[in-house]
Amino acid sequence: MTRRIRGILAGLVVSTASIALPAQAAQPFMPNGGKTTQPIGHYEFCSAYPAECGPNGGQGAPVHLSRKLWSRIVDINNAVNAMVAPRTDMEMWGREEVWSYPGREGDCEDYALEKRRLLVSAGVPASALLITVVRQRNGDGHAVLAVRTDMGDYVLDNMEGRVLAWNETDYRFLKRQSEKNSGQWVAIGGGKPVPVGSIGQ
Repeated sequence: MTRRIRGILAGLVVSTASIALPAQAAQPFMPNGGKTTQPIGHYEFCSAYPAECGPNGGQGAPVHLSRKLWSRIVDINNAVNAMVAPRTDMEMWGREEVWSYPGREGDCEDYALEKRRLLVSAGVPASALLITVVRQRNGDGHAVLAVRTDMGDYVLDNMEGRVLAWNETDYRFLKRQSEKNSGQWVAIGGGKPVPVGSIGQ
């Protein structure tokens, strides 16, 4: 799967000079709170992939959002959304909350994990790539990938073709990975834990 996506990305030839950076939002950064519970699916993922879930090193500063990086973010978001067909954990595994790298099918958190993996491979520090749990307007839980940049936090989402600033979405943001340790989570807003199984496009 990753090889197929990388093949698509390698075939994309876009002049970064023509790429317009997004305007900085009025409230560009999510307000982080204290430590909170780790989603059970992520806990099990970390048990299977411990190298993906440790301290990130450094101070976790936001990454500089250049035209080249913005182009890469958009390309990876588009490629993964196009190559992975939405399917629930229950359909694939017979139970909820299974976080895994996707093959041809995946749930929302699988999209986020694959986008994070590809951006890390492209040189973006893990401390700037934070899986984030949100609540949709209908009350369902959902997972997206947030990219922390010096222009604000941007969201890569399997249910939205555009890469948006976090506060341009319709979501209520609940919690996300800590920028200092990918195996720890911090609160963004109040609310009870929700399963993150949304797949619609």
